[in-house]
Amino acid sequence: MRIKSFLLICLVMLLVPALAQQQNTKKLAPFKAYTPNRSPLRENPYIELPLGAIKPQGWLKEMLIRQKNGATGQLDKLYPLVMNQRNGWLGGDGDQWERGPYWIDGLLPLAYILDDKELIAKAKPWVEWALKSQQADGYFGPDKDYEPQPGVQRNNSRDWWPKMVMLKILKQYYSATGDDRVISLLTNYFKYQLQQLPTKPLDNWTFWARYRGGDNLMVVYWLYNITGDAFLLDLAEIVHKQTFNYTDAFLGGDMLASQGSIHCVNLAQGIKEPVIYFQQHPEQKYTEAVKKGFADIRKFNGMAHGLYGGDEALHGSNPTQGSELCSAVEMMFSLESILAITGEVSYADHLEKIAFNALPTQATDDYMARQYFQQANQVMITRHTRNFDQNHGGTDLCYGLLSGYPCCTSNMHQGWPKFTQNLWYATPDKGLAALIYSPSEVTAYVAGGTQVSLKEETTYPFGETITFTLTTDKKTKAVSFPFHLRIPAWCKKATISINGKLFQEANSNQILKINREWKSGDVVELQLPMHVFKSTWHENSVAIERGPITYALKIEEEWKKVENTKDPIQYGDAYYEVLPKNPWNYGLVHISDNKLAEAFPVTKKDNLEAYPWNLQNAPITIKAKAKRIPSWTLYNDMAGPIPYSMTNGLETGAEEEIILIPYGCSKLRISQFPEVR
Repeated sequence: MRIKSFLLICLVMLLVPALAQQQNTKKLAPFKAYTPNRSPLRENPYIELPLGAIKPQGWLKEMLIRQKNGATGQLDKLYPLVMNQRNGWLGGDGDQWERGPYWIDGLLPLAYILDDKELIAKAKPWVEWALKSQQADGYFGPDKDYEPQPGVQRNNSRDWWPKMVMLKILKQYYSATGDDRVISLLTNYFKYQLQQLPTKPLDNWTFWARYRGGDNLMVVYWLYNITGDAFLLDLAEIVHKQTFNYTDAFLGGDMLASQGSIHCVNLAQGIKEPVIYFQQHPEQKYTEAVKKGFADIRKFNGMAHGLYGGDEALHGSNPTQGSELCSAVEMMFSLESILAITGEVSYADHLEKIAFNALPTQATDDYMARQYFQQANQVMITRHTRNFDQNHGGTDLCYGLLSGYPCCTSNMHQGWPKFTQNLWYATPDKGLAALIYSPSEVTAYVAGGTQVSLKEETTYPFGETITFTLTTDKKTKAVSFPFHLRIPAWCKKATISINGKLFQEANSNQILKINREWKSGDVVELQLPMHVFKSTWHENSVAIERGPITYALKIEEEWKKVENTKDPIQYGDAYYEVLPKNPWNYGLVHISDNKLAEAFPVTKKDNLEAYPWNLQNAPITIKAKAKRIPSWTLYNDMAGPIPYSMTNGLETGAEEEIILIPYGCSKLRISQFPEVR
């Protein structure tokens, strides 16, 4: 008995340190250099951090929690037609297409960013099934015929496109867990692609993969940086050549000037492809093509919320044309990818423009319903057929789970989690970069292996002050590393203070690098003064902007829930319509640029609500002088053709004072105003 007790004590003594070490490992993985591009790929200025290293705080955390409690965390129950055990991505005989993977592409990063066991448990079966599905030839994924279901597209199970979404999921899963099974699966699958693509190219089954090959390409390069397998560079060449030639399309002509020339989401996803390929062939034409692509989008199709008319094909700049929710989240991911490769401020500015304007307005506060299309000038949300490229029973503007078209029901979830994941980056000079601003905290390694944390406290994008506080472990007395900060193009003059003392003033449109010895408790304060400015759009209309936010007419809302007895399978059992309770047909009184500050007084609330993105909680209001335009009336349940600015002889009412609120806080709005005399 004594011998057994002695052996038990010895066993416990051996296990306790091991268990303690295991627990510590969960809190802090041992230092491993972040994975830069491997030769011959071009070195990028910024390197993605492991999933989970960046934690949201403040209003951003509230957004992710609302996703967890809303449709992102419950889609398997809310949308059982696709998100159930019959799904081909769970081994069933049902949907083999994009919708299951789309959901996991947002659910998985949300789960690991929040470190939420319940959400991880929802995502893991999809990952596990994919990892175990690989066949002897390297193929993985669904491989069964199935009976078509209403609202579900039937496609060949071996179509390349849905696999591209799962490639992104597996990359993120590896980033969070380090599970080497991902590396094995992707290596074998890419060998399969190398063998198959010459005879079964990307557009062999559907055209989607041809336009979205950049998603495939970026994972090929990511795996190459880990394994160094030379065949991956050969595969990259094939994938690039079979992908739609965005480089020539952007540089060589007027594709983006032509309405209907490309699907809106294909454009949002595909626009990054030349920059992705630039890593293997760093020729200026690839980066110049993307710059021209964005310039042409702005010129021919752009709108004040940062996106473009695309409902579903490209459809011009009229502010009543629709902009698809999938375009918002996919364009955000493209901009995040382009930013890390180029390090150019303009892409970070554009990313914030979409995130802080277009994204929050297109979902309800509880994240249980969304719009398929949004309008920059949106004065009535009703079931009605409008002048869109595609209409879906007239439900495209209505807030619902399945209104419009259900691809966005599955795809909308990636927006905020991937935005969070790209707030911070590692740098090749062994530092850290804050390129996108929101309340957050990052834990990372700098200076070749020293762990630090930086807490970012801010009410940005509403507030102008961003405070960073450094924490190191008790053993680290000081550590030298560069800290990169972005100064947006809209900021005329930024100031940086360190520990309460002015360190530097900085001009706009640059990445500022602070290289010094840091100590735990050091505080960096970045001031980004915001000023009111105007931008010009369709029919010479103007938008009022301040910092990264566009402002819109405050319109009181009347919400109406509609029980859908007509076509509930296609468009959901219920949806919401929203009607205006006050006039909307205002033109802004023309004000010269040098008088904007006094003409548009800004009022800020003392405290930022946990959830700022609605009419009631709008943190900032701007007063403006305006006149009603009696001839500007409803047409087809939307704002009629917008009067050309400063038209001679245009009849207007008396001058009034109107209130503008952040675009993302509105559901009904005018954001592109005609100017009147």
